[in-house]
Amino acid sequence: MLSKQVIAAARSRAFFASRSAQYTAVSLSKGWCAFSEFFLSCFADSHIRRAQFHSKTIKVPQMAESISEGTLRSWSKQVGDTVEADEEVATIETDKIDVSVNAPTAGKIVELLAKEEDTVTVGQDLFIIEPGEGGGKPRGLKADPEEPKDQQLDETTSESRAPLTADKQSSIPPEGPKESKKEVKKQDSKPKEDKSKAPPAPKALGNRGETRVKMNRMRLRISERLKESQNAAASLTTFNEIDMSSLMEMRKKYKDEVLKEHDVKLGFMSAFARACTLALKEIPAANASIEGDEIVYHDFVDLSVAVATPKGLVTPVVRNVEGMGFVEIEKEIAALGTKARDGKLTLEDMAGGTFTISNGGVFGSLYGTPIINLPQSAVLGMHAIKDKPVVVNGQIVIRPIMVVALTYDHRLLDGREAVTFLVKVRDYIEDPRKMLLALS
Repeated sequence: MLSKQVIAAARSRAFFASRSAQYTAVSLSKGWCAFSEFFLSCFADSHIRRAQFHSKTIKVPQMAESISEGTLRSWSKQVGDTVEADEEVATIETDKIDVSVNAPTAGKIVELLAKEEDTVTVGQDLFIIEPGEGGGKPRGLKADPEEPKDQQLDETTSESRAPLTADKQSSIPPEGPKESKKEVKKQDSKPKEDKSKAPPAPKALGNRGETRVKMNRMRLRISERLKESQNAAASLTTFNEIDMSSLMEMRKKYKDEVLKEHDVKLGFMSAFARACTLALKEIPAANASIEGDEIVYHDFVDLSVAVATPKGLVTPVVRNVEGMGFVEIEKEIAALGTKARDGKLTLEDMAGGTFTISNGGVFGSLYGTPIINLPQSAVLGMHAIKDKPVVVNGQIVIRPIMVVALTYDHRLLDGREAVTFLVKVRDYIEDPRKMLLALS
């Protein structure tokens, strides 16, 4: 009898010891999980506080006096990327140029405060950078730290042992009576027969889809200025034909020598620019502008040259053309054209301008009426060169002819002045030697 009591006591002691060991293990595992979560949270908080203490907020830079906002076109860097000092981080598109926003110091991008296509204003917070060493791999904490294996095992075993709950049982759809299914099938079969009897819909002829694209700021600004010019100026266009034989012969004779010595191609733009400069001296109203109730006459010639770019037509300015020769003009036009196509024009490159030349002939245009670039008073349009029969000394001969157009503001220029200006340009081009002698 005593032995049975001893055995029972021993068994109960062993049972409670095993249960206490299990509870101890579970409590230890839960305690370790809580400690690890607490440690990671403290580490993350300290990392965030350190980043906030050392980070810098970069604002939208000052772009120009007349530009107060722009569209965030693209981010060159993302959160976690490292950058070097003066490395491009974002590009802002304005109605005139694209402005690059560079990192003031090397470091890591912590946060982007604007999205692409957002409108941003000067002085607005743009992104946050944490100064440090740039050029390395992105650093950062793991988003989801790994859980301890003991906790994963406990969760998996508890889920596997959990019985099927009433909610899961209720989610299984009960099978309905077979008769109702048959009835539904019979009811559904009737409308199918009706549809089969309906006449087929007519087929569409070709693709009729549409694509809508938001206008960029430069295109919007160009639209506004062109419409403003049509509404404000009393525009009138006069035409003339120019025999290009002499100029083409001069270009053919000297283009290789100019390219070899000056590393620039000799084109027709320099000749027309020089001819217009001389004609503007004789007809100063074509180089003037209206400001309020006053006429401003310019003693210099800042020539705006129209250049086609993927984003739209821009008019960079060649300044003080009156003091340049053919080669100097060609160099300036070539440099500005390259900057325009690469999207690197600055506001200073396009500011001002007293007269504009647009060469639609490079695209094959035969005739056209260019639009005045306000506040200027005139614009010259060049066109393609085509062989035409003309009368020379009583004989019909074939000559390379270019049609030129001068659109002018009739508020400033009368017809006599406009036609005289265009005739002088024609005379200079047909005999380039007059430009060297400055004879009219």
